[in-house]
Parts: sequence; structure tokens; C-alpha cells
Amino acid sequence: MGIEFARSERSTIGIEWELALVDRQTGDLVCIADEVLAGLCGPGGSPHPKITGELLLNTVELVSGVHHTVAGAVADVVGQVDEVRAITDPRGVDLICSGSHPFGQWFDQEVTDKARYHRLIDRTQWWGRNMMIWGIHVHVGIEDRAKVIPLLNGLLTYLPHLQALSASSPFWAGVNTGYASNRAQMFQQLPTAGLPWILDDWAAWERYVEDMTVTGIVDDVTEVRWDIRPSPRWGTIEIRACDGVSTAEELAAIAAFIQCLVEWMSTRLDAGETVPQLQPWFVRENKWRASRYGLDAEIILDAAGAECHVVDDVRRLIEVLSPVAERLGCLAELLQLNLILDAGASYQRQLRVADAADGSLPAVVRALADELRTGLIAR
Repeated sequence: MGIEFARSERSTIGIEWELALVDRQTGDLVCIADEVLAGLCGPGGSPHPKITGELLLNTVELVSGVHHTVAGAVADVVGQVDEVRAITDPRGVDLICSGSHPFGQWFDQEVTDKARYHRLIDRTQWWGRNMMIWGIHVHVGIEDRAKVIPLLNGLLTYLPHLQALSASSPFWAGVNTGYASNRAQMFQQLPTAGLPWILDDWAAWERYVEDMTVTGIVDDVTEVRWDIRPSPRWGTIEIRACDGVSTAEELAAIAAFIQCLVEWMSTRLDAGETVPQLQPWFVRENKWRASRYGLDAEIILDAAGAECHVVDDVRRLIEVLSPVAERLGCLAELLQLNLILDAGASYQRQLRVADAADGSLPAVVRALADELRTGLIAR
């Protein structure tokens, strides 16, 4: 099976941001995405070109265009937030983004009426119905498809950093799970989701997709739901491991981190170097540690098994990547990683709110809604 890889300008960036719809008074999820999308239709009923639905009717997804800078991509989706609010605010509906809703129950949610979603639920049953999860997806343009698999394999070393920085799902269906990112554990229960297989090259990727298609496991390449995957249609690598983030500052910081990591490794490939990668068992252990402990995780750094506190390695990488960020025009956004390290990741902030409110999870939802509206810096 030959899979074409679209032409894409190097290190361009695109962002997808999934937002949950919640009742302003109760904090409950509300299944009105179809109404919101209808309200966003253009002349003649044409759908919004960038704002779409998702698996559940409690979610809208904002999709940026292709941008040269992180600032441009973030401004694009932030502008879309304002468009959605023009529809939701009069309805008494707030927007939040986190890896999970603190107390929502799967059996109260409605599935979007699309054939692909009904097929997913029919096949996956209880696990599929429990997919009350929200995330961010970041696409980075790759100019040469021969680089895609080496870059994907190399990015797995930094998956725990991304998982810890974005972790925002400590609660699930009203329970404190003890995990910083319970979403990471839930999502990988779906067929083809979770960590990618370690492949040697693009031809190996094509063979994998052919095997999955011939056996009916997937209908097309978009149903490969790896934490990091090639996105042939757009000519990108797509990083999907992150929990949803509740502020534009966090979105910008994590997107800048990803863009810089890809460009940094791409430059090493240009120089004829091999991008280092971890053993698959180390990658799996790192994902679990970051999911469980978040920014308190001790992670494995290299093939020799050296370990380090993830916060210390993030601070080191900020210094390493700063020259790359200057070149890409995203230094200010990269430095905002310090805002997450200093203020705490979302899972930490949510736990603090719950503690201060005698365990009230609606209070956590209100705090998430306030963060999305006002940001971290303003607070």
C-alpha cells in the first residue's frame, strides 16, 4: 500500500483544541454541540470552516489553519473561542477544557450522529462509551517524508514531558483517581490508540496500515489513533498525547515546545546525525509515570537508563531549545512553560480548588471555566 505524504512547509504548525460545553449553574456537561454548530453556520447554511463536532455532543473542536508561528495558530483558535461564546453565552453555557470532566457520567452523554462514531461505539462498547476525554492535537509540517518515522521515534523520548505539562484529568466520574492524567490511561483502551509501534521507515508504516486495512481493523489511516502519528493528508507529524489545556498560555507553551522539538531533531537529521530513541519498554514506563505522577514524575532520559525529575529536564530543554525558538519566532511562548511549572499543571490546580472547596467538583468546573475566560497570567 502506497501512502502519499502531502507537501508541507517545514515546521509550520496547526492546532486542534477540544472544548467541553457545561451548564453555567450546575457545571454539568450539556449535549448541544449540534445547536452551537448550527448557530455558527454561514450564509446558505454552510458549516463553519474550522469549528466542528466530535464523538460526543458535549464537545466542539476548534481547528486552526496552517501557520508559520505558534502565536498565529493560537490567535486563530482563540478567535474561534469568541465565536463559540457568541452562541453559548446567551444560552447559559460555559466552555472548559481539561482531559476529563470532573464528575460527568458517560451514560448521560449523547453520541454525535455520524456513521464513523456509531461504528466506533458498536465495536468498542463500554470503553468507547466512556471516552469522555478532551485533548489538544498539534501538527508540525515535515518537508521530507523520509524524516517522519525517525522524528516520530525520537519524539517518544519527550512524551512524558508533554504528558506531565498538560496533565488535567485527575477526576473521573466524580472520583479522584490518583492519576495526574487519567485520560492517558482511558484513551489507550481503544483499538489502535496509545503508543505507536516502533517502525524503521515509511515503508514499514505503509505495511502496517495495509495490514490494519486488509483485516478490517481500520477503514482508513485516520483511524490509527496513536499518541503521535504521521498525518499524510496534511504532510505533518501529529502529537495527540496531551490532555486538554484550559488556557491559551498553556496551549501556546506546549505548542511551542512541540514545534521546537521537531525542528531541533530535524536539524540533527539534516546534519547526518541519528536521532536518539528510547527502548519501547522505557517509553511505556515513562508514559505511565507521567500519567500517574504528572510534574512529580521521575522519568527515564536515555537508553542507558539515566533518570531525572521531569521538571528539571523541562527546564534544561527550555535552555537547549531557546535558540531554535528564537529562529522560529516562538521564544516568548516557549518560556511560558515556566508559567506551568510555577503555577502548577492543571491537575494540580484542580486538586487545590477541590481541597479549598471541601471536595466540591462543580467548584472545579467553575475554576476551569474562569481559567479559559481569563487565562493564567491574569490570575
